[in-house]
Parts: sequence; C-alpha cells; structure tokens
Amino acid sequence: AAANYPNIRLIKVGKKWTPEPQKDMEGTWKICTPTTVAEGGWHGFSACGFFFGRELHKALNVPVGLIDASWGGTCIQTWTPPEGFATVPALKKDYERVQMGDPRTALHKQVLGQTLKQAEEWLAAAKTAMNESKLVPVMPTYPQELLAPQQVQNATALYNGMIHPICPFALQGAIWYQGEFNNGEGMLYAERMKALVGGWRQLWSAQDKGFPFYFVQIAPYKYGASPFAEPELWEAQATATKVIRDCGMTVISDIGNLSDIHPANKQDVGKRLAALALVNTYGKKGIVSSGPVFKDMKIDGVKLRISFDHTGSGLTSRDGKPLDWFEVIDADEGGFVKADALIDGQTVILSAAAVKKPVAMRFAWHQLAEPNLMNKEGLPAWPFRAGDVPKRDWMSINVPEANEYKLVYDLDLAKLGHDIKYDIDNHANVGQSFDRIAYCLELQQGEESKCVYVSMDAFTQDPAKIGIPSIQSGAKFQQNVKNMNVFSNVKEIKNGAGLQSGNIEFWPGNYGPQNSANIKNASAQLFDFGDQPGDPQDGYGSMQIHNHDAKQTLMAINHWAAGAGADIGIGNMGGADKTDWTFAGNAGSYQMKRLRVLVRTK
Repeated sequence: AAANYPNIRLIKVGKKWTPEPQKDMEGTWKICTPTTVAEGGWHGFSACGFFFGRELHKALNVPVGLIDASWGGTCIQTWTPPEGFATVPALKKDYERVQMGDPRTALHKQVLGQTLKQAEEWLAAAKTAMNESKLVPVMPTYPQELLAPQQVQNATALYNGMIHPICPFALQGAIWYQGEFNNGEGMLYAERMKALVGGWRQLWSAQDKGFPFYFVQIAPYKYGASPFAEPELWEAQATATKVIRDCGMTVISDIGNLSDIHPANKQDVGKRLAALALVNTYGKKGIVSSGPVFKDMKIDGVKLRISFDHTGSGLTSRDGKPLDWFEVIDADEGGFVKADALIDGQTVILSAAAVKKPVAMRFAWHQLAEPNLMNKEGLPAWPFRAGDVPKRDWMSINVPEANEYKLVYDLDLAKLGHDIKYDIDNHANVGQSFDRIAYCLELQQGEESKCVYVSMDAFTQDPAKIGIPSIQSGAKFQQNVKNMNVFSNVKEIKNGAGLQSGNIEFWPGNYGPQNSANIKNASAQLFDFGDQPGDPQDGYGSMQIHNHDAKQTLMAINHWAAGAGADIGIGNMGGADKTDWTFAGNAGSYQMKRLRVLVRTK
C-alpha cells in the first residue's frame, strides 16, 4: 500500500491545552502503515506531514521520524513559549500577560502579593464591620491577569500541553501550516512568527544555528473580512523568510479551494515543503524549491518592469492565458487598475491604458487571487506589492467602482451639529438621473483606521434626500435596498457584491426599537437594524445602513445635533444587545471622521 514505510515512524501528540507546561503527553510511536496514518482523530495523521516525510525518506534513503502536534483553527500565540515572546519587542504586552499568568515569575508573585495584602486588609475590615453590625465593604476582586491560560486560544496554552512535552526529542527542524485564525493582523504576524520560531529554537538549544523552519503560505479563501486582509498576512509571511534565518515558505495559491479554508490537496503541499528541506537543509542540487519571488521594479515611461528571483527555467502562464492579477496605479489620479502583463525573459512588463505615470503595482493582492504566473517547474509566484503608493484616500485606492461615481456630499464629521454644513455640496449640480447611491465612512481612532464603502440601487431620485436626513429635505426611509456592494477594512464586516440583504434607516426624528417594518432577524426590543421611526421632527436622528442577513450595522451616524456627542460607528457596536450605535455618544473619540455620498449617473 502507498503508506507502507517501515522506516518512517509516526507519533501523534494528543490534543491537550493546559495552564502550565507539561512533562508528558498522550501518544505512541508507530510504524507508518495505511492503518496508522489514518488513526488518531480528525483525518488521522497530518497529511502534509506524512507527504513531507515520505519525500525526504525517498530522496535521502534514511529513516524518518515524524511528530504531529496540530490542532485546527487555532492561533499562533497558543503554540508560542514564553521565551519566544520575551525576545520580540513588538510583543511586549503579550509577554507581560504571559508573565503575569505564570506563578513562577517575579511579576506574578509581586502582583499576587499586593492582591493578598488587599485581601487581608479587607478580611480584617469585614470582621470589624460584622462585629459592629455595619455594612461589610465590597470584597476586592481577584485580578484576571493573574490567571493562567483559561482556554485553547490563550497564549502558551497549546505550547504547554503539546509542545513542551516533546522537548526531550532531538529534532532536525519543524514545518508549519497555520495563519487562518490570525488573518487580519497584517505585519504583526511576522512578529508572531519570530516569537514562535525563536522560542522553539531556544527550547532545542538552536538559537544560533540549526532547527530549520519551513512553512506554508495560507491559501486564498473567501473570508468575510476585507479582501485585502489576507494579502497583508501573506506579506507578513513572506517577510518572515527575510527576518528569520533558515526559514522557507511555499506558496499554494494554485492548489487551493476558495470555498474550503482547508484545501484537500495536501500531497503537493508536502512535496513543496520537502523540496525546501532537500535544497536548503540537505544540500540537494537540481531541485527548484520556490516559485518566482519579487526582486526589483523599474519605471520605464508608461510601463513598469518587474524582475524576479527563483524563475527556474523560465517564467510562464499556468493556463496559457494572459497573466492575471497584476495592478498598477498612477502618480496623479485614480486607484489601482488592472494591468496588461507580458513576460519578457526573466521579467514581466506592466502597462495600463488609463495609467500614464505608473509609480506602484501589486500582484495577487486579493483574498480570491489564484494567479497564473509561475516558473516552468510549476511553482506559483509569491504575492507582493512594490513602489510608493500615492497618498490618496482609502476609497479611491481600494474601491475601484468608486471611480464611476460622482461626489455629491463631503463632510468632516467634526463639524456635526443641528445645522449640517457640508464641506462639498454638489446636490444641486447632479443634473441627471442616477441609478446607484454610495456612502463612504472613514474613522480614525488612535492608530486604528476603519473604513466602509456601501453602494446600492438608488432608493430616491432626489439628491437632497441622500445626505444626512433633515426636516427640510423630507428624507425618511425605513426600507430594504437592492444589489448592495460592501467594501471594508474592518475584519468583522461581511464584504460582497450584489447583496440583497441591505436595509437603511434614514430619518431626522426620534425612534424606538419596535420592528414595525418586519426587517428580517431584527429585534422588537433592542435597537438594531429594524427600528421604528417616529413622526417627522427634529429629534434624535438616524442614518444607518445594515446587512440584516449578517446581523450587521455597516455604518451609523445618529444624533448629529449633539456634535461631539453624536453616535458614529462602523460594524456592530459590540455585545448581544448593541448591534447598532444608538446612545453611543462617541463621536468625540475619533481623531478623523469623514462621510462622502456619491451617485452613479445614467
């Protein structure tokens, strides 16, 4: 049988998270057979691990031992030892939290000592109060930060239960396939990888040499978050190969499944990981172990020339069609647009009719990207971006359809008040009918920037009624909207096109939580996406767009007459009873807040 390999031995670590490091584990070494590969729970032994080990065994003709320590759907932090967090300045807060929850550390003992002192003082005061028939003071609470890991996703939880027990084994190195849970963290993931690898290498006394680490760039998948969140994680994974020694990555954008976060083809994944090890660890020659990797970008008039490393015996198109998923941006106007891409030797030349001064480009910069550029050995090119993107606003760069729309209103929401005075007001100059209306809300709070763009079929032909609702405009809409397109960089928001589950709540007056319009999934008791407007008057005011199927508020501007005390938000406010932002009173907490309203004319 295909899995009969007497000189490959397997051990699968039992799934177990623990508050403290363990010395032992559940698991038994077994000879590799079809039966033992299939044993051990969900889909048996790691398929990637098995195919990786099989390739090494065949190529090197040596016995191979494989340890499978895996738990699907987990974060990278839970696999990281405390020593790893300690060496990465960007993860200082993570390290402090880990130290605080570890009873062996001085920090834990210091805070615990202070807590016990407070408890002793309270106990004495409570006894005195009881003896004097007085009210007992409130008991001080135990600091939650002193608790060790409480669930599987807490930092160090799986390291404690599944990695620390295997430390006595002499390991050559490790392979890693994870990242889906951390999608949305961007470059922070590279820091997390430094902590993971650095921590493991300390455990195996390989800080300076040895212990190679090879990993898989996660596959394209239709996440509900911003379509650019996954490319930012890909960028972090690629960066890890530059900042971590003896570290290699394989790309699987050509063998994924956009509808399956865990693509079924594990054999090619294992083979590609093995190629990295055979070339970089065992010194095998004549093996191409990587797809094309960005090397350099040069501007040549109206074109860009992109050069690559790891081109193997040449660049080619996987399906014989023109190269796809290349985009360029002009120095002066517009956002990224699709580029024509032509192979020229070991380079690719990019151009676009609408771009006269190209200054930056990106490749496969979308969570659904399955690009066809590869080397002739069949390995796909790594996603990347290059050049200096002009400092234009989020909408023009990230929402291509916005280029087809005309700006009607532009408002700095710091100027909110009873009388709305737009920074730009073109409603009297629209001049012709329109078939689509779009809203873009951008918020900056500290270092966090949240943006959402929502367009829909026109629900009115009166441009005076599409801005912030007022008595004068007569705007009052509590209705579903059709063909809603949503773009957002907020992880929780469901992005998509042609959504039929949108509804708007636009009115200038007061409102209650009753679901008088029978909006799907809405509550009749809580303020959410199905509220009931009162009689037209200058009241509290609501300007909200929702996706009721996803039970999400996409954007909200309420109570604008309160100025800095208005309610503004993107996504759900948080909590089971706080779907929308009514009574948030949080407008003053944003350093930047901007609303734009646009239409697409016929």
